Amino acid sequence: MLPDRDFFDALAAAAKAETLPRFRTGLSVVNKEQGGFDPVTEGDRAAETAIRALITARFPEHGILGEEHGNVGLDREHVWVIDPIDGTRAFISGLPVWGTLIGFQSNGRAAMGLMDQPFIGERYFADGTNAWYSGPDGERLQISVRDCGSLADATLFTTSPHIFGSDDLAKYRSVEEKVRLFRYGCDCYAYVLLASGHIDLVVENNLKPYDVGALIPIIEQAGGIITTWDGDRPENGGNILAAGSKAVHAEAMKLLSGK
Repeated sequence: MLPDRDFFDALAAAAKAETLPRFRTGLSVVNKEQGGFDPVTEGDRAAETAIRALITARFPEHGILGEEHGNVGLDREHVWVIDPIDGTRAFISGLPVWGTLIGFQSNGRAAMGLMDQPFIGERYFADGTNAWYSGPDGERLQISVRDCGSLADATLFTTSPHIFGSDDLAKYRSVEEKVRLFRYGCDCYAYVLLASGHIDLVVENNLKPYDVGALIPIIEQAGGIITTWDGDRPENGGNILAAGSKAVHAEAMKLLSGK
């Protein structure tokens, strides 16, 4: 038995019950990275615990890949990929562009996914065939990417240029200098803006599988393309390029891959 939209919605509701009451409350933050800053909050941990409990009760045979509580059964046919708060820096800063990411893989391939932003009440869902939006301005609306035509006409998002090392930064800048408009700071929200046809390109690097697991099917089932900078499948994370059209993706990938 495979999950349906109602179950994804139940997972999102369980996470929301843990994250939203802690948003903009001055909650405590723990730094996971010695010599740097990789924050985690009690909201991250509590939300992932709540999600895992529902999955384990309903689908005990499924594997789970999560950011906060380790991995179980990654060699199984079906694996859930969880990031309870993607954009923790935004979360602790009071900026509502973070989201709960819940992905579902079959045989190593991203098949279904959900991104929930509970503060503004938006939810994006890929059901295995199509991508959908529900929020303040509409309920269960099918979404699709747009084709801006060329890199020169594209709107580009990245979380921050500070995420790139020197070599990757030079490659990123080679794309940024050719687009019409670029913006920073949206984390997972940038990817659902792309899937909804509002922007054209997202470029990031050093992502983990849980950073993209839920977003891959949302973009692909909205008609977009998401790969590594070398054009490989993105399920394992790494340097990620997402675009609304194959032509724009190809232009950007040529610059990012150095080929």
